[in-house]
Amino acid sequence: MQILWIKTVLFGLCLLVPQSFAVHAFAQDDAIEAIERVAEDCLEASAEMACIAGGYFIRGSNEDNHNTCKQPSYNKKKQNNTKNEAKIWLDTFYMDKTEVTVKDFKACVAAKKCEKAGPKYYDFSRDKQPITGISWYDASNYCKVQGKHLPTEAEWEKAARGSDGDLYPWGSQPADCENSVIMDKQGRSCGMKKRGNSPEKGRVLEVCSRPASRYGLCDMIGNAEEWVADWYSDSYESCGEDCMGDNPKGPCKAAEKCEGHRYKLVRGGSWYWPAEHATSVHRRSHVPSNNPYHHFGFRCAASQAEMKKIRENEVK
Repeated sequence: MQILWIKTVLFGLCLLVPQSFAVHAFAQDDAIEAIERVAEDCLEASAEMACIAGGYFIRGSNEDNHNTCKQPSYNKKKQNNTKNEAKIWLDTFYMDKTEVTVKDFKACVAAKKCEKAGPKYYDFSRDKQPITGISWYDASNYCKVQGKHLPTEAEWEKAARGSDGDLYPWGSQPADCENSVIMDKQGRSCGMKKRGNSPEKGRVLEVCSRPASRYGLCDMIGNAEEWVADWYSDSYESCGEDCMGDNPKGPCKAAEKCEGHRYKLVRGGSWYWPAEHATSVHRRSHVPSNNPYHHFGFRCAASQAEMKKIRENEVK
């Protein structure tokens, strides 16, 4: 009954869509198709996860100024790696509302399900700070241990942009220290100094130190840059079919090894970088071993099937 009611309401809304569309709006036929393809409502998510309902979204950007930040020294190619903008379908999935914390990661280590890893900077080890300084492999393993997965790049971007292609998790207003933990005129981490040596380098703040935005998610922009599952490609265009269609998983469709690809991806900007990095489309590459070392964090995602098992295990 609830599904029928939702479909009825959404169908009514579709009839109100005008025949001329803005660049990020979908046609009426697309909206109707989306309603028909979402076969079930969001399962009841846990308090720690938000549900992102299945549907289309705008991924990528054709604007040259959306990813003009300097890439790491080992990736000297100067091009807009957010091209080409495309309409992508994702099935319903779930996303952690916060970045995985130091406390949670330490619990996994204590349970001997995760290898010891984590912050190498002083003042980055408070319980509610996001875990940082771990490899892509550490992040992926942690999510698997929880019965989840490291989000695909497409899942991460939809969670950050919503269905209408907004440039920020909260809409169109640029990132600043009211809505995200970034570097501004006050300095890194909005002027918050870290203890010990080099206090001007700042530090990550406790998760959700800024208001939650779309889907109830915190820190999708700023605080810690977040690992995602995909191998890095110089652009979505160069990635080709593996980055298109339904539920894309990036180059080699997330195979353990991918010929011609050495780097994984982090998304979302951080306390260390200015607002130019702090958009929902910015892409940055790095070696999955995290060597040389950077202060990357992560959050986990879950499919419908994974969430069902999580809920079943909670009942046992």
